[in-house]
Amino acid sequence: MDIATPIPAFGPLAPDLQLDAQGRLRHLLTIEGLSRALLMELLDTAASFAGVNEKAVKKVPLLRGKTVLNLFFEASTRTRTTFELAAKRLSADVLNINIGTSSAVKGESLLDTLRNLEAMQVDMFVVRHAESGAAHFIARHVAPHVSVLNAGDGRHAHPTQALLDVFTIRRHKPDFSSLCVAIVGDILHSRVARSQIHALNILGTGEVRVVAPRSLLPASVECLGVRVFEDIRQGLKDADVIITLRLQRERMDSGLLPSEQEFYQHWGLSAERLALAKPDCMVMHPGPVNRGVEIDSCVADGPQSVILEQVTNGIAVRMAVMSLIMGSMAGGEA
Repeated sequence: MDIATPIPAFGPLAPDLQLDAQGRLRHLLTIEGLSRALLMELLDTAASFAGVNEKAVKKVPLLRGKTVLNLFFEASTRTRTTFELAAKRLSADVLNINIGTSSAVKGESLLDTLRNLEAMQVDMFVVRHAESGAAHFIARHVAPHVSVLNAGDGRHAHPTQALLDVFTIRRHKPDFSSLCVAIVGDILHSRVARSQIHALNILGTGEVRVVAPRSLLPASVECLGVRVFEDIRQGLKDADVIITLRLQRERMDSGLLPSEQEFYQHWGLSAERLALAKPDCMVMHPGPVNRGVEIDSCVADGPQSVILEQVTNGIAVRMAVMSLIMGSMAGGEA
């Protein structure tokens, strides 16, 4: 698969689908094509919501009367839970659909499922699907009053994960132009990496690196504006931020890697390898973390790690996305 030109299972992607006629967010399907101004607005709005999560009463009434539906065709813990918390803290009603026990297993088509859910007066679908392009497909077919948030589609995109990652970086190192960010591991199968690369480049990051064995690097990844390193020691040297990625065995063809142990031996983030980066280098991971495979426990739990902070920040970022989209939709209806 060529990461620069992904082949969606649901037909061609439409980058402008997520913006309305005024250039405001109607859906959030991908980071690709968004303006720096819009990204900054999302990050600034998330910063304003970060304080809400620290209050005794963690609620604001912005989405009172709205209904958000989590439609997850893939397993998830952090993403689904933080979307649910974000919607509830905005005072929306939240529905979680268990696809394994839904009518889809009885043969109902995806479009029929959507139509029935729309008939329940749902305002927003949060969608995770194993196939690239699924969120775009749903966005093309929902009713005009419904918005779609992509919570991860195949190998294509995971926009809110990228947003919470750059939000976390900005809280510690606000000048992106001076940063060197190294993304390490399974780049080939990672929708997170693709979205992170787009977000970092839109924000003007000084240098974005991808660090992986050749078998886990997509063809033409350089087209996304990154430097490629197949030597992990060179790839980590003087980095300001290291983002390690999960080894996605469920998406791999056999033979890409001999074993997880060998991957850790040559590519895992150990304390010794972390020492090659700058002394104040941040360590990040989108989760779930496979300890002893892509990262050592002493690094994941160490003082330079912000992995749990990423999870916390995910709530504020998803609150920001929902509030801006719902605000745009309300403005359009007016």
